[in-house]
Amino acid sequence: MPPRPRKRLARAALLAAGAGYVAFLLLFELPSLALFSSSAGAGGGASMPTHRPRRRELEAESAAASRFSPLRPAKDAFPAASPAPAAAALPPIFSSLLLLPRPNATATPFDGTAAEAFAAARPHLEHLRVGGGGDAAAAAAASSSPPPSAPTCPTSISVHGDQLPGDGVRTVELPCGLALGSHVTLVARPRPARPEYDPKIAERKDGQAPLMVSQFMVELVGTKAVDGEAPPRILHFNPRIRGDYSGKPVIEMNSCYRMQWGQSHRCEGYASRPAEETVDGQLKCEKWIRDDDKKSEESKMKWWVKRLIGRPKDVHISWPYPFAEGKLFVLTLTAGLEGYHVNVDGRHVTSFPYRTGYTLEDATGLSLNGDIDIESIFASSLPNSHPSFAPERYLEMSEQWRAPPLPTEPVELFIGILSAASHFAERMAVRKSWMMYTRKSTNIVARFFVALNGKKEVNAELKREAEFFQDIVIVPFMDSYDLVVLKTIAIAEYGVRVIPAKYIMKCDDDTFVRIDSVLDQVKKVRSDKSVYVGSMNYFHRPLRSGKWAVTYEEWPEEAYPNYANGPGYVISADIARYIVSEFDNQTLRLFKMEDVNMGMWVEKFNNTRRPVEYRHDVRFYQSGCFDGYFTAHYQSPQHMVCLWRKLQSGSTQCCNVR
Repeated sequence: MPPRPRKRLARAALLAAGAGYVAFLLLFELPSLALFSSSAGAGGGASMPTHRPRRRELEAESAAASRFSPLRPAKDAFPAASPAPAAAALPPIFSSLLLLPRPNATATPFDGTAAEAFAAARPHLEHLRVGGGGDAAAAAAASSSPPPSAPTCPTSISVHGDQLPGDGVRTVELPCGLALGSHVTLVARPRPARPEYDPKIAERKDGQAPLMVSQFMVELVGTKAVDGEAPPRILHFNPRIRGDYSGKPVIEMNSCYRMQWGQSHRCEGYASRPAEETVDGQLKCEKWIRDDDKKSEESKMKWWVKRLIGRPKDVHISWPYPFAEGKLFVLTLTAGLEGYHVNVDGRHVTSFPYRTGYTLEDATGLSLNGDIDIESIFASSLPNSHPSFAPERYLEMSEQWRAPPLPTEPVELFIGILSAASHFAERMAVRKSWMMYTRKSTNIVARFFVALNGKKEVNAELKREAEFFQDIVIVPFMDSYDLVVLKTIAIAEYGVRVIPAKYIMKCDDDTFVRIDSVLDQVKKVRSDKSVYVGSMNYFHRPLRSGKWAVTYEEWPEEAYPNYANGPGYVISADIARYIVSEFDNQTLRLFKMEDVNMGMWVEKFNNTRRPVEYRHDVRFYQSGCFDGYFTAHYQSPQHMVCLWRKLQSGSTQCCNVR
């Protein structure tokens, strides 16, 4: 065929193909294109792919359904095109933790307890979910709503001895605590000495007569903070008429918080030096006659005779020990400006300075115990309002204490803080102290993990607090000491799925954390290694009797794995992911002692996955505080603020005593 006809034929074929394509567009694509254009125009974008409007629809439905977390974190239906703005949505206040029932063959007593706690929490959760509006509206309401009025308390209380039990601990409630100038007067009589057989008090050899003991305790106690623990002792006043290891009559005073005693203050018959620190101008200890005092042989009559014939005026009379077996006494305890003052039969005996961490209003009970018969108790000049029990007494609804938005990128350290629903003061103290460090860094995030309380009003206040401060994650079960481990799992889950972190730290709301020092310790380990950092316990054995007893059914082994003390430790992210995975698969062994649990999980990870570097440092301190600490445990809210102020001035000293 000649070249020219061939070119014409090729052109005709191309024209036919083009015409066919145009016809295809007109017949099939144009209707859907027009439809997409109209819907996209309503949505605000006409150039997006066809799946984007459906994505926005799904996201809108998800956001409108609930502001709470799902039972399990839901995976996005589509990959995120770009990070959402920080202010687009507030973080959820409810944990996604879900306890799945195990088969009967693998179920343990712990599973039954946990299941009951989750079931009991459901009505409370529904009440909280139904009772509130949007987070933003709730936060605004929380900051503007007036606090409820505080209850009224009597300004004086009188109790006759017949109204109290004859033996054991006898307690008188001081509903609104004490105030400056408050008085508590006790009229009582010490009992005759009795034989003491308790080896903790009086050890004796075979055939030796038992030690005779006469002592009693007068204590100002605070509100019980934690189940399973004795209430804090704001003042412990303990006269030992027959003496103790010193063999002489003595008065010992102290304070105790979270079952940890402070440094004792003993009066043994010697007067404090005036040059030493006084309390409101009074000596801490007054002098009394001792058996080994060379002047004790002189009678009061001889003293007065010598005084009349010109003895120097600066000589002071010495009185006997203020308490005697079978002798009635009148003891008056007064709250001064700097401390407590104790007078017996009108004479000043001792003064005890207030200790950092204790306030007058915390003393909501008078407790009496020991070898004493009570005639009457009278308390006067008491405050008539109750600031301590109301959450608004502690919660400062100020923007400066609100948590910043969650970062859109993984962080270096996530800190989960275990707390109880009623610990409003403890959480506020953490916000105003070491948690301020997290507001200065986008690489560190801290959150409180709190279970539900049996009182609806406490849960309502907790939700109000969570919605305003945005730093609380509520775990969906009723709080119990035996279930603390579930909060730890929730911390690991949050640090894996909500805000991925390189390291995850667990601590308590009465633990003060020096974050920079903790990070320095963690960074001493190569970044590609698994790590477990804290104050380690090696070869510990379970107690089989007593208050903290563990049954063989709960723990059949004779020893615990190596574990870090619970008040503060750090694990690497791979260990946290392993814990969450095992929990989801119902293969995670659960035990009521949270810190032992973590040691057990880390040991299994170490044996089955990859080696873990254990780093032990006593500065992750378990039993209180010592200078140079990394973490300080058993710190009251006032201690927290005190430690933070010292840290800001460059000091790592503790705030235990004045």
